[in-house]
Amino acid sequence: MTAAHPDRANARDPELIAILGAFVLNGALLGSWAPRVPALAAQIGADKGALGLSLLGASVGMIAASILAGRLCAAFGARIVMTVSGVAGSAMLPVLGLARSPAMLGLLLLVLGAMVGGMDVAMNVAGVTATRRTGRAIMPLFHAAFSFGTLAGSVSAAVAAWQGLAPSRHFLIVAVVCGVVTISIARWIPVEKRLRVSAEVGHAERAPFRRPALWLLGGVALCASIAEGATADWSALFGVQERGLSEATGALIYSCFSITMACTRLCGEAIQRRWGAPRMLIGGAAIGGLGLAAAVMAPSPALTFAGFAVAGVGLAYASPVVIELSGAAGRRPDGGGGEREVAFATTIAYSGFLLGPPMVGGAAELTSLPVALGAVAVLVLLIGPLTLAASSFRRRELPRAEESAANPARATPIRRNFG
Repeated sequence: MTAAHPDRANARDPELIAILGAFVLNGALLGSWAPRVPALAAQIGADKGALGLSLLGASVGMIAASILAGRLCAAFGARIVMTVSGVAGSAMLPVLGLARSPAMLGLLLLVLGAMVGGMDVAMNVAGVTATRRTGRAIMPLFHAAFSFGTLAGSVSAAVAAWQGLAPSRHFLIVAVVCGVVTISIARWIPVEKRLRVSAEVGHAERAPFRRPALWLLGGVALCASIAEGATADWSALFGVQERGLSEATGALIYSCFSITMACTRLCGEAIQRRWGAPRMLIGGAAIGGLGLAAAVMAPSPALTFAGFAVAGVGLAYASPVVIELSGAAGRRPDGGGGEREVAFATTIAYSGFLLGPPMVGGAAELTSLPVALGAVAVLVLLIGPLTLAASSFRRRELPRAEESAANPARATPIRRNFG
């Protein structure tokens, strides 16, 4: 069993710094290319329909890679998977800038998405390992780093566009920085100690798709990712069409959502220590759902901004806590494990990002955009009952004697943290 080491749980721990760096890099890779889509579209001469099909490549690549990445991490370790996918993803970025047709762009995005998705799973597996070794509930902190990385990437894209840099030149600069940093931090990415264990290891060795608790945790991730994707793709249009905002001002709605989410994640460790994971998810669902509902129903533009900002606060902990609990559900008696379970949750979350925005678009076409976003608010509120159901199934899976071994952050009563 891997014991917690309080002396390693400080802010200068090189392993924690390396994992934070991996999350920042992953966010920067994503945040760098997405804002340059208009320039890429002009470069390949694609209309909206062809461009939309090309952009699906990134999501498909992420989902496909996340399915495989868990097994690769279990076989070779998160360090190798993170390093290879991080370096390969960085190398793919400038190639993306050379696309000359919608088909070529879609294929390159497929490969880039696969690299980013593989890195995503690996860094989350490493993050779960760090929570076990340090005895701290620090997954929200890692995901805050991802949010700030995305922000940094989008700022770099804005500066590059303002300077008139072609996507290929901009992507080359980002690739060099990300590749060098990835190689620099790789040696500090933690690897689970791999021990031989008996064949009788209980539920932790069951396939994830056979475990109701993991499906329910995946449902939490799905609801949260649909809400995040819908906010990213539709909040600006909502502000323009329903609140009369300019395009520039409407774009700031998602910025408010992202900033409040990132800042809230910085406080996640203290909140989880005080309230426990289930209460974080249930309380966050209530805050996030009510925030989205207020944004849709309030007639004032100021209240719309405030509602989406509150929604960012409420949804901040869903993804990191689900990843932590999924990794805990796969923990073996030797203290390792959880790679497949993290990949399972990540795959479901990616599915939400892929399916959510077009679902909202279809619902808006049949009804209206406010009604469609209101339905997303209701979906967020479902996180509460899904969390309670997952907690119930976890209590049935693990005898109380195994609970402390399965908890990724600390030994706590199951009513506080059902990992």
